[in-house]
Amino acid sequence: MLAAHVVLVGLLVGTTALYSALSVLNVRHGRRAVHENADWLAAELDVEEPAELLGYQRARTGASLLQTWVSLVLLLGALYAGVFTGAVEFLADAGLGPVLQGVAFVAGLLLAQRIVAAPFSAYSTFAIEENFGFNEQSPRLWIKDQLLGLAIGLALLLPIAGVLFWLIEAFATPVWVGAGWALVVGVGLVMQILYPRVIAPLFNDFEPLADDEVRQAIEDLFERAGFSASGIYTMDASRRSTHLNAYFVGFGSTKRVVLFDTLLEELSTRELEGVLAHELAHWKFNHIWQRVGASALQMGVVFAALGWLLGTDWLPELFDLPAEATYAHLVVALLFVYPLLELTAPLLNQLSLAHEREADGYAVDQLGEAEPMVGALATLASENLANPFPHPWYAAFTQSHPPIPERMRLVRDRVDGDDGSEAATTGTDAEGGDPAADD
Repeated sequence: MLAAHVVLVGLLVGTTALYSALSVLNVRHGRRAVHENADWLAAELDVEEPAELLGYQRARTGASLLQTWVSLVLLLGALYAGVFTGAVEFLADAGLGPVLQGVAFVAGLLLAQRIVAAPFSAYSTFAIEENFGFNEQSPRLWIKDQLLGLAIGLALLLPIAGVLFWLIEAFATPVWVGAGWALVVGVGLVMQILYPRVIAPLFNDFEPLADDEVRQAIEDLFERAGFSASGIYTMDASRRSTHLNAYFVGFGSTKRVVLFDTLLEELSTRELEGVLAHELAHWKFNHIWQRVGASALQMGVVFAALGWLLGTDWLPELFDLPAEATYAHLVVALLFVYPLLELTAPLLNQLSLAHEREADGYAVDQLGEAEPMVGALATLASENLANPFPHPWYAAFTQSHPPIPERMRLVRDRVDGDDGSEAATTGTDAEGGDPAADD
């Protein structure tokens, strides 16, 4: 039993410590690389004074680390001070069935998570984002978002949890594992359709793109690529932030293009074409389905591990949980499995990196020139204060996009006929956190 506790705490603390160390290493590396590449930043990103960029990265990293460690301390405290077990026993004494107990427990967990996260979210919005000129959100709107997010989370998560707990109660391990896996994967696919039409409009207004020149250019781009979408929309992102972004969402005939209004203000029509051509490539080359497949495979491994853990005798004994409280057993099992997902993050990131490079190449081919795409990448990086120079280890674990300098070099090499095999001469360790072209 002691060994199991050592493994659990070791996984949770060790993984958190690893990511924390990578974050600190990344900030230090970025500070050094920014100063070493000051000329490149000025020439390519029009960043004359990198102090603001570095300050933003330090502030965000510090706040994130504090939230992570506070959350971990509270979690371990709840487990080892008896709060977790006490809540399970309270629900058992309430006379509810195992499935309803589990649903109530999950609701409590989600509520607790929101309460813990709220001060950090407020600080991030009204201190960090405000100080660096990004925040446009009022306290009233922030509170509304918090309450609405909690309500949506409960509405979505509780039915899924209820079905999963019922499957565990009603069927043997192989059956509930397979059915639970299918449930989670299926919900993920359905959300691609529900999110843009039901959930996102609860937070933002979406209007058909009014700019005739931009709309015609995008429609021409789609026609050349043989792509159709249910609409091209502008989102009022400026109500909350000045950050820039654009995305595609949906499947089949439900595909939708969404442009932040802030993006339309900063990019030229040709640069917008480059951003959208990049996104279009993810559909053209079936990147979306490949990622769905990879995620489904990952979920299959997770559910197999959960099924094995729930079949052990020692799992409920770790925290003296009632034998019938299988929902609580599942939560404890997730604590063992989640750190393993964190440690294997570089595997999925490698797939994403390959997709992003292919999408950049396709965008340049569609435009016939490199500079609009280069300009879009430069504007997105500079306007969002993205750090172009992360540490390579940090990037391997956290970044799904290649470094900005690498992307700029590769698109230019593609037009010039270079195979791009040589390492970038500037910023080869640059951050892949490209805020454009997030799927």
